[in-house]
Amino acid sequence: MSSQGSGLLPLDEALEKIRAALKPVAGYAQVTLAEALGRFLHEDILSPIDVPGHRNSAMDGYAVAGSALPESGEKRFRVAGTALAGAPYAGSVGPNEAVRIMTGAVVPEGTDTVIMQEKARREGEDVYFEAGHRSGENVRHPGEDIARNTVVLSTGRRITPSDVGLLASLGIAEVRVNRRLRVAIFSTGDELVPLGQSLGEGEIYDSNRYTVAAMLRRMDVDVLDMGVVRDDPNAIEQAFTSAAEVADVVITSGGVSVGEADFVKSTLDKLGEVDFWRIAMKPGKPLAFGRLGNAAFFGLPGNPVSAVATFYQVVQPSLLHLTGSSDTGRLRVKAHTTEKLKKRPGREDFQRGILESDASGNLVVRGTGMQGSHVLSSVSRANCFIVLPAESGDVEAGDEVTVEPFAAFM
Repeated sequence: MSSQGSGLLPLDEALEKIRAALKPVAGYAQVTLAEALGRFLHEDILSPIDVPGHRNSAMDGYAVAGSALPESGEKRFRVAGTALAGAPYAGSVGPNEAVRIMTGAVVPEGTDTVIMQEKARREGEDVYFEAGHRSGENVRHPGEDIARNTVVLSTGRRITPSDVGLLASLGIAEVRVNRRLRVAIFSTGDELVPLGQSLGEGEIYDSNRYTVAAMLRRMDVDVLDMGVVRDDPNAIEQAFTSAAEVADVVITSGGVSVGEADFVKSTLDKLGEVDFWRIAMKPGKPLAFGRLGNAAFFGLPGNPVSAVATFYQVVQPSLLHLTGSSDTGRLRVKAHTTEKLKKRPGREDFQRGILESDASGNLVVRGTGMQGSHVLSSVSRANCFIVLPAESGDVEAGDEVTVEPFAAFM
């Protein structure tokens, strides 16, 4: 049965609807380079300098005029001096002279070529080079890596450790980044018990709030943890109202499945504009999305694995859009299964798997056992999602499948 015929909304369509409804938040912060890691750039970064800033040597060796090198046999050059990184050779170099030069040192006037030391024969104050060298070899030119006033990092990029090093090499001490999203989270339900207390009959620990908070913190957002809200209409209305007043996004878990006997739906209808969708994905069919005042709202399913799957597949890309990220997708790779995977056609399936290399270095993947939406340990054991298309049935051992490594998620 197709997802359209079953009344289920395909995941791609849900993402398009959400993206069309959300506008990136305004505002920025000026931060030091030490504070910039993981933040999203508010504007393009232009290089204030050429890199390298001068002609310099790519090797330890000898700087000479390329035109003076021999076309055949061997030729002697007098060593006129030494050039070190930070201590250039003073003066010009004659056509039959060479300068001992170290990597990164300025190439002296009168020279345009560096012969690596392994291809030179030194005898006292003289050095000998054989034929076969190319004029201009082993010399880096100004702006060869980065030219002055060119874009080195673009708006929306999430700053990596390598980016921090790059900006430091350009002498940039501060950058302008998008302000952090403020995301309020809470759980609803009388059955939820705080950590540290004993469980009564029918009670469970509130794990979803900790899971969602942890996933959010990896995204470098400001998390406002509002705890557990009991199944009381006044308490739920107050929680939603308070969260919407202080946050850009409100995320809850539980209370969005069809037929659930609680006050979440009625409160959302009263305070905001929220749609309740049945998404063609497994796990994670029930999802609520809309607005509470000026805040975007996401209602995740109560089952723990469903909450994780819908967060990564729906909420995370939506938050990236809100925060102004230029990231347009996530890493997907191909791997062969080492076992049969059970699947019914109808919904896109995100099974939990373990991705690894076999003895030949090829990527292979296997499941983590029970795939029920209540089995949170299946996610803890996994390092990837095995993504099976909606129309797919069972997958046989050895078949190629699409895999999303967890390491690619923020």
